[in-house]
Amino acid sequence: MSDTPQAPQATTTPHELDRRHFVKTTAAAAAAMGGVLGGAHGQGIPADRKLKVGFIGCGGRGTGAASQALSADDNMELYAMADVFQDRIDTALGSLDKQFSGKINVPKERQFVGLDAYKKVLDSGVDVVLLTTTPGFRPMHLRAAVEAGKHVFAEKPMAIDAAGVRHVLETLEMAKSKNISIVAGFCWRYSPSRREAYKKVMEEGLIGEVTSIYATYLSGYSKPHMEQSERTAGMSDMEWQIRNWYNYTHLGGSGLVEQAVHSIDKIGWVMGDQNPLLCRATGGLNTPQHGGNIFDHFHVAYEYPNNVWAHLSSRKLPGCLNENADYIRGTKGALVIGRGVDPYIQDNAGQKIWSFRKPRTGEPNMYQVEHDELFASIRSGQHLNDGPWMIHSTMMAIMGRMAAETGLELTWDEALNAKYDLFPNEEGATWDQSFTPAGVPVPGVTKIEGVA
Repeated sequence: MSDTPQAPQATTTPHELDRRHFVKTTAAAAAAMGGVLGGAHGQGIPADRKLKVGFIGCGGRGTGAASQALSADDNMELYAMADVFQDRIDTALGSLDKQFSGKINVPKERQFVGLDAYKKVLDSGVDVVLLTTTPGFRPMHLRAAVEAGKHVFAEKPMAIDAAGVRHVLETLEMAKSKNISIVAGFCWRYSPSRREAYKKVMEEGLIGEVTSIYATYLSGYSKPHMEQSERTAGMSDMEWQIRNWYNYTHLGGSGLVEQAVHSIDKIGWVMGDQNPLLCRATGGLNTPQHGGNIFDHFHVAYEYPNNVWAHLSSRKLPGCLNENADYIRGTKGALVIGRGVDPYIQDNAGQKIWSFRKPRTGEPNMYQVEHDELFASIRSGQHLNDGPWMIHSTMMAIMGRMAAETGLELTWDEALNAKYDLFPNEEGATWDQSFTPAGVPVPGVTKIEGVA
């Protein structure tokens, strides 16, 4: 925690209205987490039919995703765009038009602005949607896209609280009956080097049985909260918080859930996406903020059967060690990923027995690979569905944040079924809506209903 005393956070309670049709019971939620299936075979879209792409959430990462999508197929066009700020549409459109002038077909009448703009993109006749808004909106947008039968690229994470996870689980159950692909922005699972490294561990057993994992996501602070003096007269709570979305748990989920979730996803991947038995965590706020309610550092430990522990260290502070690495220890050796080198495996004597060899042209860009595979599946009808692991990794991250914020040890079922709903009533949200989120959590004081 910061040296500056923080006010205790109010007890988190659910909204009275069951507004997102959440999974109602513990048994149903647990079954849903294990019961979502992968992609199904269906009718593809012929190469001679132009694909229309809708772009929802036009910030920097979203514009990158749009660029990769437009590079993935020769016969497509960007057809509709949505954001809460027109200037973000203008900036993204200008950047994309320079690269893909022949693939941009977004006249003013298909540029939609507002909290309900996503609905207008879905109704515009698009085939595929890119969901790249702030994460708090992801459950609602994913539900609407699946209901509309659209193919989806959804940026990580998939939710920011347990209620949102349960909502996405229901959406993924609905998606089973749809002839659609769903690909997640968990890009490391599309990295050729990581795929090869994990194959050596999970399929070939090169390090033996996994005994421990240590992952790091350590970086400088990248999204400081705006000064209160920058809040112009008449700016609503909704607009102010969206402009500072990273700093609010109900919008961004915290650095752990919004960014370090990549490292958590790799932990889940090597552990076969099984549910951890329990989670312990610490965290706090070192850097004084002008607003917001997130921690800037975490250490999370997940326990698996046979006394296997997976640790994640996450920090976003300037002037400190920067590292994004994974150290996976097994009975026969260890896999090391990151630290500026290609993945490699060494045996217990310290001898390197495998390392990834890049092709002469270099390793394909994982961000591009995920879009290449998404659009190839749309054409072929061999649909992809990242649903099972994309929501599992998201829930693992939320579980870690819950443990850090409360100071409690949590089981998987406790975390998944907690009455933990942070997002304001988006079904009736308006641009001038007032909403005051809880303050910075205080471990030992902050409570979550349904968690002992």
